Amino acid sequence: MSKQLESEEILKPKKSWFRETAEALLVAAILALIIRTFVVQAFKIPSGSMEDTLLIGDHLLVCKFIYGTDIPFTDKVVFPLTDPQQGDVIVFEYPGDLDKPWLERRDFIKRVVGVPGDTVEVRNKKVYVNGEHYALAQEVHKESSLVLPGSRPAPDDRRDFMPKTVVPAGKYFVMGDNRDRSYDSRFWGFVDRDLIKGKAFIKYWSWDSDSHWPRFDRIGRLID
Repeated sequence: MSKQLESEEILKPKKSWFRETAEALLVAAILALIIRTFVVQAFKIPSGSMEDTLLIGDHLLVCKFIYGTDIPFTDKVVFPLTDPQQGDVIVFEYPGDLDKPWLERRDFIKRVVGVPGDTVEVRNKKVYVNGEHYALAQEVHKESSLVLPGSRPAPDDRRDFMPKTVVPAGKYFVMGDNRDRSYDSRFWGFVDRDLIKGKAFIKYWSWDSDSHWPRFDRIGRLID
């Protein structure tokens, strides 16, 4: 019996190096796709709408399962662990792209300011949520050159003045920390719950294109 088993082992065809390599790469690609779709995804910051929290050239990781798992090629989310909270920095599909093909839709990153049921108002550059002042990062760093002068209230000036707005059920009001240069809910409305992809939680890399050098002091920093 032992000789028969030994003979079967010897006669068993071995996989070629090319086949083994191809199978390993296929498994790795499938695992990477699963992780990217359901666990974490990497994003790069292309604009200054979230300065100084996030700078142009920051690379960050987004936790995709905390708010639920996206069903690929649909707008459905299942198995949420929690709902977005005020102050969370989230990545979402820009609502204005919903009429575009799936591959052409853009991802935005902003901070949640108002959750369902909240009343949001902007008066002379200051944000109020349920009647209480809500300071963003830009307001804390008033000496920054990013802050633009305030303007007088006007019907089309929603940057510095926005009437009281109640956040509907299933939707969120978001703003950039650099609110003077942020295209956000003040202008295009609310973010639907199903469009939120995840919560940004850490900066794993940062590149300063002006100095052509990494920002080492930002690498590994949690996003709050």
